[in-house]
Amino acid sequence: MTESNNNPTIDGFHLVIEALKLNDIHTIFGLPGIPITDLTRMAQAEGMRVISFRHEQHAGNAAAAAGFLTQKPGICLTVSAPGFLNGLTALANATVNCFPMILISGSSEREIVDLQQGDYEEMDQLAIAKPLCKAAYRVLHAQDIGVGIARAIRSAVSGRPGGVYLDFPAKLFAQTMDALAGQQSLIKVVDPAPRQIPAAEAVQRALDLLKTAKRPLILLGKGAAYAQADADIRALVEKTGIPYLPMSMAKGLLPDTHSQSASAARSYVLAEADVVMLIGARLNWLLSHGKGKTWGAPNPKKFIQIDISPTEIDSNVAIAAPVIGDIGSCVSALLKGVGTNWAPPPSEWTAAIAERREKNLSKMGATLALTPTPMNFHSALAVIRDVVKSRPDAIVVNEGANTLDFARSIVDMYEPRKRLDVGTWGIMGIGMGFAVAAAVTTGKPVIAIEGDSAFGFSGMEMETICRYNLPICVIVFNNNGVYRGTDVNPTGGSDVAPTVFVKNARYDKIIEAFGGTGVHATTSQELSVALKEAVASGKPTLINAVIDETAGTESGRITMLNPQANKKK
Repeated sequence: MTESNNNPTIDGFHLVIEALKLNDIHTIFGLPGIPITDLTRMAQAEGMRVISFRHEQHAGNAAAAAGFLTQKPGICLTVSAPGFLNGLTALANATVNCFPMILISGSSEREIVDLQQGDYEEMDQLAIAKPLCKAAYRVLHAQDIGVGIARAIRSAVSGRPGGVYLDFPAKLFAQTMDALAGQQSLIKVVDPAPRQIPAAEAVQRALDLLKTAKRPLILLGKGAAYAQADADIRALVEKTGIPYLPMSMAKGLLPDTHSQSASAARSYVLAEADVVMLIGARLNWLLSHGKGKTWGAPNPKKFIQIDISPTEIDSNVAIAAPVIGDIGSCVSALLKGVGTNWAPPPSEWTAAIAERREKNLSKMGATLALTPTPMNFHSALAVIRDVVKSRPDAIVVNEGANTLDFARSIVDMYEPRKRLDVGTWGIMGIGMGFAVAAAVTTGKPVIAIEGDSAFGFSGMEMETICRYNLPICVIVFNNNGVYRGTDVNPTGGSDVAPTVFVKNARYDKIIEAFGGTGVHATTSQELSVALKEAVASGKPTLINAVIDETAGTESGRITMLNPQANKKK
């Protein structure tokens, strides 16, 4: 705030900061540079936390993960043109995954961009962003900053959450206006994500269909975790007695060790269930679009789907009982309808699931008990599984191919929103951004389980983790390459195969360069000691976990998407 002719004024920089603070947003993830460097300095001076990254994509991923964890839009701040483009991957990924975030980018002036006069980093950023997010807005005048941020917040969190782009041309920040008028122009968003109550007839239709089921199944998606309706979701599952199957980021809504969990009998329940209730889950490719052998075709199956978006219904298969509304309201209404006289599922169904679950868990247990040297994915993940069991409050971040696939089924989760992974797109590179967001927003220990290829996308953010002294332990599963480190150049030339990395690389040395703790682990015992010490210390740590380079499989569990790997079969 400044004085002009004895009248206090306020500039665009401070209007942005005050608008965010007014809406209880106190953290910015970003990367300083022209024209937003001063904004980051002023935001910090005004008491906001500014987490500065080494690359905008990772700042964007952090903002998206913060949105998922807090139900408030995470803020990513970037420079214009290339910086803006770097943030777009995270913005698009947030929209696809229904994570609320706002990408705020500085930009060139409209009058030059529109005439294509060759301005510094000239780009029509608004036009580029529009197809990749829920909404996009440009603010040209200081008096509209409050409206712009209010609209962005409401767009990001209302209905199906997602990404929003805010375009702030450079000269907006320097604009000034009367301080009192400026404060009055700011908007405190009231009820940005209003409840959407389901229709009574829709709830009754769903309950009537569930009552007819001989082999019912509840499928929990990450939308159920985002909803933070944890108690009601657990009560609905337990009151009905229906087996449930969590998608990866819904793990922990009920403990993975719960007696009704069907995770260890996933293939069986998907194929054999006759009525499936989807809570915050979409029948996309991760669920084979609700079709085919995965779902027991040609056996008939009926779906109940709880979703806030009516256009999601029937997007792949017919939905017999849609329940439209916010997940909390829908689950609450269903719970009331269940009452006290609900008949549990037939014992033949639950017993069949229990038999297969115990058989598969026993088989997995025998595998996890082995401690080969070098480690394989199972023996290394068995160590992490035990540590997470002892620290259920720890947040697990997970990406890679085999590292992701095996961890999903091996590392049990016990509390909601404690697992963050690659989501709907299966996108690599989310690791360090998600880990930073988890540590910053919760203060809890973070264990990032990384394939060596996936780690390469964001590994430079180890400096960011050390700079802010965050309680993050990164474990790099080092098998010398993508999937495996055993491919060879078919020509016999000096270049290694495209999937092979430097043999026996010491990733632990990277963090040591920034003052963190690096550990080289070649056995399960060494990994166990290092991980326990890292979690207990709360200090930045990177463990280079040496994995047998022959242990991986081509494309992990999505071989069907890799034509050449499929051909090899």
